[in-house]
Amino acid sequence: MSFRMVDFIVKKRDGGTHSREELEAFIRGYVADEIPDYQASAWCMAVYFQGMTPEETAHLTLAMAYSGETLDLHDVAPIVVDKHSSGGVGDKTSLAVGPIVAATGLPVGKMSGRGLAHTGGTLDKLESFRGFRAELSFEEFKRQLKEVGLVIAGATHDLAPADKKLYALRDVTGTVPSVPLIASSIMSKKIATGSDAIVLDVKVGKGAFMRTLEDARVLARLMVDIGTHLNRRMAAVLSDMNQPLGRAVGNALEVKEAIATLHGRGPADFTELVHTVAGEMIRLGGKAATREEARALVDKVIADGSAFRKFREFIVAQGGDPAQVDNPDLLPKARIVVPLESAAAGYVADIDALQVGLATMILGGGREKKGEPIDHAVGVVLHKKVGDRVDAGEPLCEVHANDEARLAEALERLRRAIVVTPEPVEGYPIVYEIIT
Repeated sequence: MSFRMVDFIVKKRDGGTHSREELEAFIRGYVADEIPDYQASAWCMAVYFQGMTPEETAHLTLAMAYSGETLDLHDVAPIVVDKHSSGGVGDKTSLAVGPIVAATGLPVGKMSGRGLAHTGGTLDKLESFRGFRAELSFEEFKRQLKEVGLVIAGATHDLAPADKKLYALRDVTGTVPSVPLIASSIMSKKIATGSDAIVLDVKVGKGAFMRTLEDARVLARLMVDIGTHLNRRMAAVLSDMNQPLGRAVGNALEVKEAIATLHGRGPADFTELVHTVAGEMIRLGGKAATREEARALVDKVIADGSAFRKFREFIVAQGGDPAQVDNPDLLPKARIVVPLESAAAGYVADIDALQVGLATMILGGGREKKGEPIDHAVGVVLHKKVGDRVDAGEPLCEVHANDEARLAEALERLRRAIVVTPEPVEGYPIVYEIIT
């Protein structure tokens, strides 16, 4: 068939359904620079308004996944499990889940990204360790997966190039919040990295991309459907992001919390999410038949220390300093630590995750533009969570800073972000549901 981009745009503008061949031709032409950005953005806008069927989205995902190199890991691991989080504040889940799952004997090969705006990136957190190398060649990635059973590295330029190009375009054309385009973006990267079983952690609430449970459910179902359509074992966990996850927000602070969790001393909400996500990965990977068995296995590898030992082995394999793993107090520390005290007695009614994330970015713990340097030491540690009782003058959180002016601005934002009311308030559940 001869492919004409104008016909392709018009078809979607008028609510038509694309064939697999049309979507493949579009992705091929766009990656080869034969289709200009202005036509691709017109199509993205048409998709934004008209949507796509699950089958169309699966075809688009596959075309994007195979738009560059793909990673086949089956020569080093018979089954590779992976997880993906839709991003949030204080989300250090991969740092705990990866070693737990790998300690059960299931290889975890993960391509991760860097943080932007209010969300933190896994690679930025890992680079809190002196000497940690995030950029690995395919050969190094595969060798470490075989030898250690756990690798978390930056995605190379050759994996799903169509997604990188299309995402950058969506970012500047107001078409990011399209469910089929979000789903195909996330899933194309996971398919390209060769995962057999994928657990999606879809965040819901103020600090998340999906503000409502219904929106999150739609996105999660679509991604599970796409993966299933492409013969992957899939599960999606819908988890809360109205308030930050755990207590620590900021790179080195989150690493410390992840290490504490691997020793069985993590905050209750974070521990619960780690058990749920790791349990689903273990179940999908075939190491346990039921959720109960999977959770018992998670408890076992934490209790016997093998999850922590796997974390240490992985950090060392990628060049990180083992002394900082063994003694997290050696991780980067901020010069100034200031408590933010409650003006009144009562109950914590709200901790706006988005605002806490932005306060951390202001402190230097995140970046407004790609490529900006970040300060690994700074951030916020919450002393209270939603539903907790607080006295007047009691610290709600503490702020870790290296700059007085940035500290003042962050404190101002945090004062507005944390709301205390006289009446008791229900806390949020951490896991809303699991979609399979």
